[in-house]
Formats: sequence, C-alpha cells, structure tokens
Amino acid sequence: MTTPDTYRIKRALLSVSDKTGIVELARKLADRGIEIISTGGTASALREAGIPVTGISDVTGFPEIMDGRVKTLHPAIHGGLLGVLDDENHTLQMDEHGIASIDMAVINLYPFEQTLQKPGVWHDEIIENIDIGGPAMVRASAKNYRWTAVVVNPANYDLVVAALDEYKGAVPEILRLRFAREAFEHTAHYDSLVAGYFGRTLHESSLSAPTLTLGVRLDQALRYGENPHQQAALYGSFTSIFHQLHGKELSYNNIVDIDAAARLVIEFSEPAVAIIKHTNPCGVATGATLAEAYRKAFESDTKSPFGGIIAFNREVDIDAARAVDDIFTEVLIAPSYSPEALELLEKKKNRRLIAADYTALVQSFGHEVKSVAGGLLVQTSDTSLYDESTLRVVTKRQPNDDERAAMMFAWKVAKHVKSNAIVYTASDRVLAVGAGQMSRVDSASIAAKKAGEAGIDLQGSAVASDAFFPFADGLMEAVQAGATCVIQPGGSIRDEEVIAAADQHNIAMIFTGMRHFKH
Repeated sequence: MTTPDTYRIKRALLSVSDKTGIVELARKLADRGIEIISTGGTASALREAGIPVTGISDVTGFPEIMDGRVKTLHPAIHGGLLGVLDDENHTLQMDEHGIASIDMAVINLYPFEQTLQKPGVWHDEIIENIDIGGPAMVRASAKNYRWTAVVVNPANYDLVVAALDEYKGAVPEILRLRFAREAFEHTAHYDSLVAGYFGRTLHESSLSAPTLTLGVRLDQALRYGENPHQQAALYGSFTSIFHQLHGKELSYNNIVDIDAAARLVIEFSEPAVAIIKHTNPCGVATGATLAEAYRKAFESDTKSPFGGIIAFNREVDIDAARAVDDIFTEVLIAPSYSPEALELLEKKKNRRLIAADYTALVQSFGHEVKSVAGGLLVQTSDTSLYDESTLRVVTKRQPNDDERAAMMFAWKVAKHVKSNAIVYTASDRVLAVGAGQMSRVDSASIAAKKAGEAGIDLQGSAVASDAFFPFADGLMEAVQAGATCVIQPGGSIRDEEVIAAADQHNIAMIFTGMRHFKH
C-alpha cells in the first residue's frame, strides 16, 4: 500500500516571485522524471533555460485573466493540491473531473514587503502586489501536507533534492510537516504586513484592532536567553539597525542593553556618551569632544562601567577610542568609527563593536511589546520628553539658566532609568543615579550615598524624578544631599505640600506634567 512516506513525487507546481535557485531546482526535478507545471514569469524562465514545463493555462484550459489576478484559482489546480490520495472518494472525483495530483508546490509570494520599502511607491502599486493565488495555493498545499510537499523558502531547495534521492523520489512526512509549518508562518507574516499597511493607510492604531498581528521574521538565533538555561531568539530588524563590526556573538542581555544605551544617547544633540549597566545608566555626559564626554561620564561611577555598554552619538575618533580602551567593556555603539579608532578597538577580541543607524532606530519606534501570563501587553513607544504647554515653574524661586540646563539634562536621563528613578546632575553630566527602588526616598538616598563614596559633591546639583513625589520626604532627601533645583511630573494629591517644602528651602522646581515610568 502506498503511504505518504513512500508516495513518489510525480508532478510539481513551480510559481515563484523570488527566482533564486529556481532554475537549478527545476532542472534537478526534471532530471528525476518529475513533470513541472508553472505560471507566467517562472514558466518563461524555465523555458529559456531549456527545461520542459507545462503552463498553468494548459492545465486549467482557461487563460490568465484580469491582468493575471486570476490564473491559479481553478479546481484543476486546487483539486490537485488538496486531493487526499488514500481517500477513495477523493481519487474517484479526481478521475471523474480529470484532475491530476500535484505532489509538490514550490511557491513564494508577490514582493509586497519589498514594494512597501520602495521610495515614493504609489498605493495602487502596493495593492497590485498583494498576492491572492499564491497564498491560496500555499495554504492548500500545507493543509494537505501528507500528500503535497510545499516549499516556500529557496534555502530548502537542496534539502528537497537530497530527500528525493534518499527516499527514492518521495519526501518523508516529517519533512513535509515542517515545510507546512513554515508555509503557514510565511502566509501569516505576509498577511500581517498587508493588514499593517491598511491600518497605516487608515491612520488607525493597531491597538484598536481586535487582533494583534506581529509581522516579524527571525533576525538571529541566540545561544541562550537572559540566563543560560533559557532558550532565546531575536526577531525583527535589529541587526539592520545595529550592525556588528567586531567581537563575539551578541547575547540576549547585550541586545537589551544596546537598545537601552542607544535610546538614551540619541536624546542629546551635542557630543554625548552614555555608559549602561543592566539597562540603567551609570554615567552620562556631554562635552566638546567624545573623549571629554566619556571622561566626565566615567567619573560619575568608576566601578560600574566595567563590563558595561558604552554608546556614542558621534563617530568614534582615535582620542575617544584611546579613552575607552583602558577598561573592559562588553559593547561599544556608535554611528561609525574612524579607521584608526577601529584598528585600535579591534585589538581586544572580546570587545563587541556596533555601528548604529540612529535614523533607522528612531524610525523603528512604534509599539513596545511585553509578555505577561497568557498574553501580551502592547503600548506605543515613549518618544516624548515633555510637553511645552504643561512645563511650568511651580515654586516661588525661578531657576537660573544653569539650573534649568541641569534640570533638562537630568530629565533626559531619568526617562531612561528604571523606576523608581532619581537622577542628580550638573548641566553636562550625571552625578549620581538611584534606580529601581521600591521607595523614591530610597532611590534619592542610594544615589546620594554612591556620590559620597565616589567623592562627588552634590551641592548645587539638579534632581530629576521620573514620577511625582508622593510626599515631601523624597524631595527633602535630595535637598539634604545638596540639590538646589528639582524637575518632576507633579500630579500628587500632596503637590502643595511638596511645593511648600521646596519654597521653604529656596528650591526651584519645575513640573513637566508628563511622567516616564520604566518598569
């Protein structure tokens, strides 16, 4: 009795937009006695290569119509793809209607994704690149995987040929099942791109949709996740934004830290350096040069940068490279590196060097996704810093120019610190950071203690709090440490109490009206 594992592939349908390797595959199939049927451009390419091929219209007895919109949507095609060959009722109907089995379908879809990326592309061109017949054939073949091998990825062509040779013209069921899974992933990704395009055309947020479609492909396999016993993979376009130039393979934690460091350093227009450890900044500074900025950033915490991540918002020159070369760092991130800097930095084989496309990074900001038990939390990215219309001085004393500059610096950094976040700064550098504490008072106290241990004077500093002070005690902790000005969102039911405490100690305070929780 013939089974799916022993059924010999006799007839294959080839219809591909991406013609990578298709002529070579078709020739190998023909050499093994497999009849080939094909559509339009694929059929022409095979004929030009001298490979025998039967056109779809010869199979259906019906011409392609409506500018090729209708060509494969026909019982002679879908009956051949969907026929269950060990079901007598199916085979009798196939014989009655003259339908021959199609045992293999090699299909990939119109280049919708590539069309979206074309500069100045018109809506009508995008619409015409929505494939209809292709997904229908892919889905039909994948549903009938026991009798129809469906191949959507050119990378699998050699695997198909090897299986035909090993299994005497058949493709084993386990392999067809894997191909079927890949086929449905292929069409799901494709449909998610189409749905996303229609949503953007309507100017509607996908967060209003009843279902969430995440059209992302595997970007990079990872050795493990946050810890070695966890499996992990990277999906999306991360490696097109952050291109690795040198060093060991990026880890899960490297990738998380790279994202955090880059998002912070692009807040600054002047030359800036951000030093990150476990997604929190331990040093941030600006300067006339990157070397100067790095030295100031490093001075705020000389312990934590070891094994950390350093991000620059300018090309790294030889002076900056020499400045960072003394300590071990996991990753350096910059838009580019001078040849001299690259030559120096590549001498340490374990140091990962990343060239970052910050423009593409900003363009990638859209939605953030976090997994929770049984589901996903989705939100728009926090791309705002503050709203000018809600920014106001709430104390009797107005901040002077230096204080205002320091508060703005502190606010940029606090946005990127885990809550509860307290950040002490000067106008050009971070002085101390209190991150991720359960109490805002503790965050203020820990930051002040670290500054004291490092010999950093907080007298005259600015303080930023990512959310409001629920009581005056957090504010007073910062004032006792030496802060003379504070920036915070406001919004507490005890705001008046906090403002009164600030006035009592001659503190200038700004309310932003916008908080930046980071959990």
